[in-house]
Order: sequence, then structure tokens, then C-alpha cells
Amino acid sequence: MSSPAYAVRLHDLHPSPDDIRGDVLDGLSRQPKRLSSKYFYDAHGSALFEQICEQPEYYLTRTELAIMRAHIGDIARALGPRVELVEYGSGSGIKTRMLLQHLDDPVGYVPVEISRSALMASVERLGQMFANVEMLPVCADFTEAMTLPRPSRARERAVIYFPGSTIGNFDARDAAALLRIMRAEMGEDGAALIGVDLVKEPAVIEAAYNDKAGITAAFTLNMLRRFNDELGADFDLDGFRHRAQFNPMAERIETHIVSQRFQDVHIDGRTFHFEPNEAMLVEYSCKYSQASFARLAARASLRVTHSWTDPERMFALQCLERAPE
Repeated sequence: MSSPAYAVRLHDLHPSPDDIRGDVLDGLSRQPKRLSSKYFYDAHGSALFEQICEQPEYYLTRTELAIMRAHIGDIARALGPRVELVEYGSGSGIKTRMLLQHLDDPVGYVPVEISRSALMASVERLGQMFANVEMLPVCADFTEAMTLPRPSRARERAVIYFPGSTIGNFDARDAAALLRIMRAEMGEDGAALIGVDLVKEPAVIEAAYNDKAGITAAFTLNMLRRFNDELGADFDLDGFRHRAQFNPMAERIETHIVSQRFQDVHIDGRTFHFEPNEAMLVEYSCKYSQASFARLAARASLRVTHSWTDPERMFALQCLERAPE
């Protein structure tokens, strides 16, 4: 295995660490109660999510990979030569590797990730695989505007890569705001390549978030275990259940943690009371039609120039560029 031709240059913007205690206390004080989905992903939660992606009901990952395998040549041609690939998240997985392998002479790879350890582990692996692609990791929160590093070699365009339907975890207002950040960062001639889960039969969508093996339920409730371990809370995991339902009006899965009974939870000397069937919102997973995603893009002055889907139209990879002024 050859050594990287470029030294890895970390651009550390010193993002503020998560205030897990403050966020949890604030969320439990609200009516209705609400907790942030970003706290799913401790080490155990991340391992559970990998298991979710392997469940037969969870079509998203395998469908996105199938689209890439079927259309990677067209995708690479649409993005063009000498791309600087900017990925939101530290993507050392197969999708990122496939894209870098098929792009025509990519000049740089810029993963933007808030976790320094995940970020550096990702670029270390990719740097060994792609010795001629300059690795420019950025430790930052990608939901905040930033100035990105430029590779040593001249680029033709910047391409923002946001796979995995993560755009669906943002409500419409926040998703539009994130697309506006992408628009600014890609520049005048840039593009974005975004994974989007498409609206389909509600039973198929709901099954993906309620697998028969119970992995998704364990993943959701792991958040409470994390709060017990890290904050000294006393959530009784047997006293809560996972609920994920499709809201057809909003076209999204809404995931809640639901109290099974009257109970109190204690954190930092504060008591939070739960009624039977009281639900805490923990995640949105928005789904789009081709038309509704185009409308979302237009709110950020972007337009869909290419769309690649599977034969059943379960999922799409959308290429966005700036809309004409």
C-alpha cells in the first residue's frame, strides 16, 4: 500500500462541544418534551445503527448503494473532472470510496465533521487508498457557514456530497437553511450531490423504522441509557418504548420515545414527570417526491439538474446547481 502523496492538513475550526446536559434539561422542560437525535450516536448507538442498515426492512442504505453501482459512470460525468469533493460527515464508507474511485482526477477531499477522532480516522483510511487526492479534513459543524480550504491543485468545481438521506433529519426550514449554506460553499460553478428518500407506500416506510428484530427500538432507547451513564439520570428503560409513525400530511416519519406509565426521572436534582403514553419527539425523517424536493431546492436558489433513482423509485440521488438569477 503506497503512502499518501500529500500530507493531511487538518483545518480545526474548534466547534463548540455538545452541551449534552444543558440540551437534555432544556428538552425535558419543554411541553411537549423533545430530545435531539444527535445523542443517538455514542459508540453503542453507532454500532446499533450499523445493524439497522443490515435489516431486511431498512431499504435506504442498500438502495442508495444500488443506485450508485448502476449509475456511477453517469454521476461522475455529471460532476465533471478535477472536482474538490466536500462531504458533510466523515465518510470513509463504500459510497465515498466509490465516488472518489470514479471521479475524473479529483483534486481534493474535504470531509467536514464535528468529531476530530472520527474525522482523522476517516482521512487516514482514505489517504492510503487515494494517494493522489489531497486530504483536507475540517473539524467543524457543517450546519454553520465556514470558509473551506482549497487544494493545492486547481479545481474545476466544488461538489458538496451529502449521502444517506440525512437531509431528511432536518425540518423544511432547517433543510432550506442547510441548502443555502451548501450554495454558498459550492461557489458559482459548483454542485451538490444529495441522497433523498422518496415518498412511497407508508407501510414500507414505517417498516424500515420498526424492524422485526427490534434493532431500531434498541437504538432509540439507547439514548436514555446514554443519559443514565453520562448524566447520572435514572431513566427506567423498561418504562419507555420506541414509536415511529409516518405522518402523511408532513410526509415524514416521526420517532418518539413514549412513557409506558406514570413515572418520574431525576437529573441534577431536578424531577421530570411523565404521564402514561406521554411522547418525547426524538427525530424527524422527512420523505420527498421529486416535485417537493425541487421546491425545497428552489427555496435555497438551487435547481435539480440530474436525478438518479432505482427502478422502484424508492430513493434518489439528486444533483443540484445554482438556479439562474
